[in-house]
Amino acid sequence: MAEERVGEWVPRTTLGKIVLKGEVTTLGEALATGLPLREPEIVDILLPDLEDEVLDVNMVQRMTDSGRRVNFAITCVVGNRDGFVGLGRARGREVGPAIRRAIDDAKINIISVNRGCGSWECGCFRPHTLPLRVTGGSGSVRVTLKPAPQGVGLAVGDVAKSVLRLAGIRDAWAFTQGHTKTTVNYAIATFDALRQTTVVKTNPEQVQRLKIYAGAEKVYVHGLTPPAEEPSEAGEGEHPAGEGPT
Repeated sequence: MAEERVGEWVPRTTLGKIVLKGEVTTLGEALATGLPLREPEIVDILLPDLEDEVLDVNMVQRMTDSGRRVNFAITCVVGNRDGFVGLGRARGREVGPAIRRAIDDAKINIISVNRGCGSWECGCFRPHTLPLRVTGGSGSVRVTLKPAPQGVGLAVGDVAKSVLRLAGIRDAWAFTQGHTKTTVNYAIATFDALRQTTVVKTNPEQVQRLKIYAGAEKVYVHGLTPPAEEPSEAGEGEHPAGEGPT
């Protein structure tokens, strides 16, 4: 579905045009340009291994003069499990189209996450957890994420676990405050906490000591294809060494 849409895509923004021309070949470079990301096809091209997950499906009913109207509010998260994650929401009368719009909204809101080895109990120097303690909020919900040593896993709630897993965080501790049963606020607060990893200023010494990596470890470069194997130059009547005609 995404490949068909990319094949028919005509970019309307400056970032989309330079991506289609091949001037920007990775999602990290696209976000670093500072240009607004307004077309989900950009993410489809630069990050083809993106995964998505539906976090919440909420049915909203309202009474009108013509009768009862039913809408669905969808919350989705997307990520490549390696440093990029996005969160999106959409509404619609049908679940399927609303989910697709929520996924596109999540692609537009995708961010790069800083990872590292910020736990004093670990010292493995691999980007498996958070580099430092961060806090995010939405509504009454406050989520504090702390670095954890390797092997702890994601000691967080189910909603936060989905967001962290798709962001590439494998070990973390979380402390929450507020009404965390509100799935949407819980997801937004977790996403906001991950956004803080890139906002906090760090000096070169801290980057080296905490092994902070921004974005993906394995970078997918759009436009680079492996060279094709050259066909054999042997013509008719010629045979490889050691073989003769039958």
